[in-house]
Amino acid sequence: MSIPVLPDGSVARAAVEYVRSFESEPVANHSIRSYLFAVLLAEHEGVAVDTDLLFYACILHDLGTSTSAPGKQRFEVEGADLAADFLTNHGYGADETDAVWEAIALHTSPGIAERRGALTCLTRAGVSADFGIAVDCVTDDQATAIHRGYPRLDMAAVLVGDIVRHAARSPHAAARYTLAGELARERVDPDVLTSLERAAATSRWGS
Repeated sequence: MSIPVLPDGSVARAAVEYVRSFESEPVANHSIRSYLFAVLLAEHEGVAVDTDLLFYACILHDLGTSTSAPGKQRFEVEGADLAADFLTNHGYGADETDAVWEAIALHTSPGIAERRGALTCLTRAGVSADFGIAVDCVTDDQATAIHRGYPRLDMAAVLVGDIVRHAARSPHAAARYTLAGELARERVDPDVLTSLERAAATSRWGS
């Protein structure tokens, strides 16, 4: 079975360039892999979804951890805002941008994202799959091809570092019991791995 291909339209290419201009290569690759895994999961489950919007929700989902984010709110919310601005500036309407906004804002919210429709559910599922969660439907050949094109490069450690740096910019960016808030508290000792890094390291893909 082959792997999905990235959209090749002008806006899709601009989105990849936008992400790569603000995110590190490990995080940008994570965002791309999240989309590829999300498409494979949708095909496996027979779920109908707008793959155009799924691409933008996945590719833009970590913009809130980047230097383009203002650092005043949770990274998920700021990433959703940046994604909505990008899509609006490229001609997408309110219904489409709102759908992508919700998918990104809820991608770290288990039990909620799954109740908000196919786009939000699959965005979270694709991101989770890149951490090795619920990936039985992905063959070894598909995984090898995806990781050859978009290598991991110690993604988990880099992403956690970016989330923690963003969290340090404002108390509102690291509210208690949010992902960022808990990772920031776990990273008090930089030599001790966070629970997210430990989970990634022992997953099917590794860190």
